[in-house]
Amino acid sequence: MIEPAAVPLLLREDRDGVATLTLNRPSARNALSFALLEALRDAFAALAEDESVRAVVLAASGPAFCAGHDLKEMTGYRGEADRGAGKFAELFDLCSAVMMAIPALPQPVIAAVEGVATAAGCQLVAACDLAVAGGQARFATPGVQIGLFCSTPMVALSRNLSRKAAMRMLLTAEMIEAEDARTLGLVSHVAEPGSALSTAQDLARGIAARSPDTVRVGKRAFYAQIEMPLADAYAHAGRVMAENMLARAAEEGIGAFLARKGR
Repeated sequence: MIEPAAVPLLLREDRDGVATLTLNRPSARNALSFALLEALRDAFAALAEDESVRAVVLAASGPAFCAGHDLKEMTGYRGEADRGAGKFAELFDLCSAVMMAIPALPQPVIAAVEGVATAAGCQLVAACDLAVAGGQARFATPGVQIGLFCSTPMVALSRNLSRKAAMRMLLTAEMIEAEDARTLGLVSHVAEPGSALSTAQDLARGIAARSPDTVRVGKRAFYAQIEMPLADAYAHAGRVMAENMLARAAEEGIGAFLARKGR
């Protein structure tokens, strides 16, 4: 599907230190076309350099959050006999770069999900630091139904869910309701239907009120240690905390806490 040139695929609104990015392909259920993935990649690169932004919300226009990759666009690659395989590889490399950019961002990223998030759309939710689901949101990795196993969504999914829960989603293609998604660890919050965005933005504003340096240090340390063996993780976290103790925000915060306690 080709959108009119005047319609932006990705919207951005900044307010109170929070940048809200909105997927804007509602007629295509916000499927991740090559162009939309490029727009996300560029937006994340810009946000990484924007010190005025302290938290990011990722939302979507229309009734669906994201239906995954644009299968119509992908089908067109098959007709390009001389470069079809290379084009598929280029697409999945770009998608992986977008997903990896989210944990690499200095700001926390919160998904605000209404409607369905399937396949790479579910991957996008799993890649975010936090996720708020409207009460009627649903999630699935249904690739197995069409002969295209959700191998790249599997990476983010298996880092949020237990192995058996992730395999259940990948092998059965069943839809997971919002409350079950929270129980499984795919989302962090469930809000009233229709209020995922406002809830996510409230959450983001609370984070934005914290020291940005402290949040940046904490997010970076979280993703670094989680891939390490236990002893290495503690050693790394200890070094981070020792450095953090020397920061002005920690000095001021601890001083204020002790003053309140009369110590």
